[in-house]
Amino acid sequence: MGKLAVFIETTEDGIKLASLELLSAGQNAGQEVCALVLDGRADAYREELAEHGAHTIAAVTSPDGLLDDYHPGLYAQAVVAAMQDCDCEALLAVTSALGRDLLPRVAAALDCALVMDCVDIDLEAQTARKSHFSGKTWATLKLIGTTCVYGIRPHALSVEAVAVEAQHRIVNVSLQADDNLRVLRVEQKEQTGKVELTEAKVIISGGRAMSNAENYQILFDCAKPIHAAVGASRAAVDAGYAPHEMQVGQTGKTVSPDLYIACGISGAIQHFAGMKTSKVIVAINNDKSAPIFSKCDYGIVGDLFEVVPELSRLLSATTTE
Repeated sequence: MGKLAVFIETTEDGIKLASLELLSAGQNAGQEVCALVLDGRADAYREELAEHGAHTIAAVTSPDGLLDDYHPGLYAQAVVAAMQDCDCEALLAVTSALGRDLLPRVAAALDCALVMDCVDIDLEAQTARKSHFSGKTWATLKLIGTTCVYGIRPHALSVEAVAVEAQHRIVNVSLQADDNLRVLRVEQKEQTGKVELTEAKVIISGGRAMSNAENYQILFDCAKPIHAAVGASRAAVDAGYAPHEMQVGQTGKTVSPDLYIACGISGAIQHFAGMKTSKVIVAINNDKSAPIFSKCDYGIVGDLFEVVPELSRLLSATTTE
């Protein structure tokens, strides 16, 4: 059996936590894991990758500098070449915006099976579990072939990191210019210091009951001491209370945090589809018959404008002790 490749997704601040989780998942499955790093900073990540179970750290480079900036076609070529160089038969990556763009191209180049947004996988049996029809049904898919590509929902796999001795490997790849797609420019929003929804371990979301955009400040105040992200329901976004980038749900972002706190959210299936794989769900709503109470682990019947500030006070007191 070949090795398992994990595409390491990074930002200016370093490796995304969800990518580190995939390393641990591969090691726990008894696979030899190869971390593919394409951003030119593999040396800086060596210790962190080894601590999370990377047996081999592949620094993927191109002598012509074509990997200096993200280009989907060139990155796909580089990943395929690195997998072949490292003798990898399977690839794991996060189903992020980048992953959704990159993984289908890699699978097409390898002419292999692809499954996206998995919440559980069995690498030996080559099966993956994912939801369908807005989370109303679940399916276990069997992938056919010796080579497979898996896109994993961030934080869906509960694994423990185990440190290993890692070997450093430089993989020089020769790339063919992709004339079918040209990236004219990349526009990045100014960093606000807020936690990204899909990366967050804790999320506090508000619904239509927030009443206006200004009231979301109480959620940000509650989120700050525990480094949580703030989300919104589609109803709140449609009403103009929050931007679309904060939307959780079928037409927004799909999340799998350790803790999801729904404030003034009724629990419509569209929203539930985007957060149903949360480890623990807490609902705060003054309507005791709201559907969210049949879907949560803990429920608080009360006015969110009274409950959330009190929760903020308790969290702030706890984190400063």
